[in-house]
Amino acid sequence: MADPSEFDRFYLATAPRVLAHLYLITGEMSEAQDCTQEAYARAWQRWDSLTGDGQQEPLAWVRSVGCRLAISNWRRAMAQTRAWRRHGPVADVREPSSDVVAVRQALAKLSAGQRAVIVLHHFADLRVEDVAQQLRIPVGTVKARLSRGRAALAVLLADESHPKNDSRIGTAKERFHA
Repeated sequence: MADPSEFDRFYLATAPRVLAHLYLITGEMSEAQDCTQEAYARAWQRWDSLTGDGQQEPLAWVRSVGCRLAISNWRRAMAQTRAWRRHGPVADVREPSSDVVAVRQALAKLSAGQRAVIVLHHFADLRVEDVAQQLRIPVGTVKARLSRGRAALAVLLADESHPKNDSRIGTAKERFHA
């Protein structure tokens, strides 16, 4: 196994040049930094084979990988642009109603376990058994979390302007399914 300090010296000596090359290729500093970082991460994973007998120059390998990453990212961006031109921009999304906002804020105050079972059961329309299977927890745990979560939501969603709290959840559910 090669000495890690050897890779550190290699990185410190060559990374600025590779970054400059990739910046000139991509035209964007953040893209160049991402490609440089990924190229050196891959070099680190193969460092023993890159520095072994008869292997190519590690700098050439890193530069080549960085260039391939930049080209791949460019191709992906061009494909996304073509898709956007072909399909157009996404339709405007309506602002959430006050009920949706209230339910979302109330759900955020529940424990992660309660929130997960309530969302899967009430919003994804999964049966209790399916929620248990998906979360890999016992059915009794799902039932307990649903009960406690509903009770907590009732308190959190208590509002004089809404005589029945279920109507707010129903309105939010309709909005999420729309």
